[in-house]
Amino acid sequence: MPTTPRRPEPDAAEVFYVRSLIRSQLRLAVSVALGFLLLLVGLAVMVAAWPQIRDIRLATIPLPWWLLGVAVYPLILLSAYLFNRAAARNEAQYRSIVDQ
Repeated sequence: MPTTPRRPEPDAAEVFYVRSLIRSQLRLAVSVALGFLLLLVGLAVMVAAWPQIRDIRLATIPLPWWLLGVAVYPLILLSAYLFNRAAARNEAQYRSIVDQ
């Protein structure tokens, strides 16, 4: 029966850096999610606080529907792009520290 090679146990520094990476990625995810949530809440507050916006129509569709149905998607894409760049930067910093 062949034995599988055992991986060396991670030392305390590696565990520290991995936990640090996990914390930074979690902080990034929460901040992007909160930022996007604030944009959506701000949009809802704008529609509630300014009822005349419901009377504005583009191609017979009220402006709030356009904002929620169309304008939100570029915000989602922008949030995803910024998150991806920041997450890659975090991982690159982690790799540079571990490689040293």
